[in-house]
Amino acid sequence: MAEELYQLLGVSRGASEDEIKKAYRKLARKYHPDVNPGNKAAEEKFKQVSAAFEVLSHPEKRKLYDEFGEDAAKMGYDPKKAEAFRAYRDAASRGGGPGGGFGGAGGMPDMEGFDLGDLFGELFRNRGGGGRAAGRGGMEDAFGRDEPEGPSRGEDLHAQVRLSLRDAVTGTERSLSITRPGRCKKCKGSGHFGKPETCPTCKGSGKIRQGRGPLSVTGTCPTCGGSGKVAPPCDLCGGTGRVEETARVTVKIPAGVQSGSQVRVAGQGAAGAQGGPPGDLFLEVQIEPHPLVRREGDDLYVELPVTVAEAMLGAQVRAPTFTGEVTLTVPPHSQSGRKLRLKGQGVPALRGNGRGDLYFELLIRVPEKTTADVKAAAETLARAYAHDVRADLHL
Repeated sequence: MAEELYQLLGVSRGASEDEIKKAYRKLARKYHPDVNPGNKAAEEKFKQVSAAFEVLSHPEKRKLYDEFGEDAAKMGYDPKKAEAFRAYRDAASRGGGPGGGFGGAGGMPDMEGFDLGDLFGELFRNRGGGGRAAGRGGMEDAFGRDEPEGPSRGEDLHAQVRLSLRDAVTGTERSLSITRPGRCKKCKGSGHFGKPETCPTCKGSGKIRQGRGPLSVTGTCPTCGGSGKVAPPCDLCGGTGRVEETARVTVKIPAGVQSGSQVRVAGQGAAGAQGGPPGDLFLEVQIEPHPLVRREGDDLYVELPVTVAEAMLGAQVRAPTFTGEVTLTVPPHSQSGRKLRLKGQGVPALRGNGRGDLYFELLIRVPEKTTADVKAAAETLARAYAHDVRADLHL
């Protein structure tokens, strides 16, 4: 598994930071949604290479990924969890466990305050568990056992939001109506309502032991959450702690987003089952094409019409931007296609400081009507050319 992210970027496992950065930039340009509008396969590839770069460009995350592969992500690239799992694994390979010396000389290091049940629950969740809900306690999915469900994190929700290019450049807010599993108001999300009774899973102890041999761990009871007591299931939500609701969510869209960017709204996903924490809401941004402005990375380009006289003699002209009008100086003898740059007036960098630039590309426009005076002036201009303007045009 440690090779998979390297394969996505097309680099070797021993690639330098520079090689990884160059490979990512090349692939990002190739698969960027702005370059491949409407191409879902390219969009998905762009997301994959971006995710791979996010891990491999971070020294600590890359180190953990090289050691643990996909399990590093399940541990949240948390060095403390990695150390706990590494120590547990090493102790297990030496025969640690119940009766095997964990905590003694040569056994398990001091892990006080660290819940190994929670760690292994993350690592083994959904492995052979038949797709059971995430967040169930202990080692259930690792051993395929069917323990009662306890509090679990709500699902993440995904939606699309369409923005104008102006909103993408300046940032905006969106108010969305979403239908989701919400927190049951009667039981306040616990799934239980009534007089508490002794928990049938842990028999009131609040702890359960799972696994065998070196992988035998004691964890918090998933049914009662460690309290040793449970109440009868709520009759409104059926014990899940959730009922369907429609809610309005206001989301701040940061300046600089691109098509395919995801905006995370923490805690606005589905409510957790039986009092578990809610999931998150992820909004995928789609940017509408602008009729006059095109975007290339963080730079913006606008065609600016000028008259023949303005191009020949030079002029001060007004030009629009997303933040108001500006005055530009058109140099004398300007040709169509000449670019006038406004430094730092492009798109804000989504990560980091700075902005792109705004380029005005001159487009010389001739008069719409040809009067006798205009015709005479044009004939005079024609005689002013020192050479054939198409002499160097070859295919």
